[in-house]
Amino acid sequence: MIEQNPVFIALGANLEHRTSQLNKAIELLSMEEKLVFRSVSSFYETEPVGVEPQPVYLNAVAEFKCSLTPRQLLNLVLGIEKKMGRVRATKGSSRLIDLDILLYGQCVLKTPSLEVPHPRMHERRFVLVPLSEIAPKAFHPILKMTAKEILETVTKKKYWVKKIEGDSSPLL
Repeated sequence: MIEQNPVFIALGANLEHRTSQLNKAIELLSMEEKLVFRSVSSFYETEPVGVEPQPVYLNAVAEFKCSLTPRQLLNLVLGIEKKMGRVRATKGSSRLIDLDILLYGQCVLKTPSLEVPHPRMHERRFVLVPLSEIAPKAFHPILKMTAKEILETVTKKKYWVKKIEGDSSPLL
């Protein structure tokens, strides 16, 4: 039996009903019996990174306890994106939903289709701010730093991140 690992998944959407998309993704992830929901950050509006112009993103990070292998978790995440209507067009383009595995316990994995920890999480405030909210001590096994420590190294001038209050908060 695979041990249960803490897993952090980034969620993002910038098309249609962003709040509903993030809540639906959390709901679908939580339906997997080998993925036990632990917590979700607040929702944050964030500046798009990549192809311009495009609508503002809504981002969050959810924590789960996971007894899937990293490959099984990737297949689950990709299946949920597809089920929700994600079409992989141009890299960095707008999307209905985007789910990324940030951390999988202390696992370090690099294959052509999956890299854990996420290879660019340490550059992205839109990931680090919500991750630090729910798990400031989440440890990056390559950088040997916590989420909070990494966040402190990322410039605030690069891309803005704004916490959303009220009706645009997570339902869970």
